[in-house]
Amino acid sequence: MKTRKLGKTGPDISEIGLGCMSLPDDALQAERIVSAALDAGINYFDTADLYMKGRNEELLGKALGSRRADIVLATKVGNRWTDGKDGWDWDPSPAHIHKSVRESLKRLGTDYIDVYQLHGGTADDDLEAVVDVFEELKREGLIRHYGISSIRPNVFLPFLKKSSAVSNMMQYSLLDRRPEEWFGDISGAGASVVARGPLAKGLLTAESEQRAEQMDGYLSFTSGELRELSAQFRLLPGNLHGAALGFVLENKTVASAITGASSEEQLKETLRAYDNLPDSDTVRAYAALTTEQQYEKHRE
Repeated sequence: MKTRKLGKTGPDISEIGLGCMSLPDDALQAERIVSAALDAGINYFDTADLYMKGRNEELLGKALGSRRADIVLATKVGNRWTDGKDGWDWDPSPAHIHKSVRESLKRLGTDYIDVYQLHGGTADDDLEAVVDVFEELKREGLIRHYGISSIRPNVFLPFLKKSSAVSNMMQYSLLDRRPEEWFGDISGAGASVVARGPLAKGLLTAESEQRAEQMDGYLSFTSGELRELSAQFRLLPGNLHGAALGFVLENKTVASAITGASSEEQLKETLRAYDNLPDSDTVRAYAALTTEQQYEKHRE
């Protein structure tokens, strides 16, 4: 497993990271998946206090156990659950962040978080206040680095430019190329892209055709367009799963492709694809079948 530096000042992280949102709510099953990832050389694990109302952090913390020091642990903050209320509220206030980081540390069973991320954001947020509290948490030793998870240019650009953030986690794949427009700005601010959704909900795996038939479209693609694209992919050399990962990792602004796994076999399929990445010419052939896109909202 190769590694890349996260931003200008962050740690070296594995090119494949484990997105823990898909971990099953069973401690033994979760532990098996996490152990398999560790054994394969994955050192970047991403969760959030939002997932399963904090339960996901607990599962990950227990699964890591004594191997916590061997990995780069990332979690997120900004969404607040209220007892007796459906859904959650957005709360990026310093008071909420101070409270939440300590709760995340407890659930994760650790005394520091490697990468603490603002989980979203709006143009109306006081981003300077968020940056100030993140810097304070760094001085306290509770976090080592911080970043943001956002697909809104009018949020992640000012956040990155006003801070020492090392990352922006954003959806990026052969089927969602909207982030490409902003790669220069992100790297210019000293940050890396952490790519979530590189397999586009399974549409970029061996199950592409079945997934396309089951889904009512994906982003700007209709169901029919997805089926046609799947057929075109099958005519190309190599493996679609590997090409999808290779495409995301082709750009050096991307530090890691974050893939989820609800079973050991799902993880192993991704690891096999990573071990057999196609060459650049093949990746470009896959990319030629998709189109460059731009975010239509949240630009100003």
